[in-house]
Amino acid sequence: MLAKKNAENQLLLPKEVADLFPETDCFDVQVENSRIILKPIQPSRLEQVRDKIAALGITEEDIRDAIAWARGTRD
Repeated sequence: MLAKKNAENQLLLPKEVADLFPETDCFDVQVENSRIILKPIQPSRLEQVRDKIAALGITEEDIRDAIAWARGTRD
């Protein structure tokens, strides 16, 4: 398999390789002994929570209101 670098220095991975990492958008890049090593980076749990909150349409104001309500009921 070959990966080709384009004029913008972007490296295109072969489909067969990219398909092995369907949930991965980012890779850590290292160079060792003149070799490029790509390590898949999984989204952090915090990023997943933020995505879920956004998908549910919860706003910062909703969160502030929930915190205020929770603090008021615990006193």
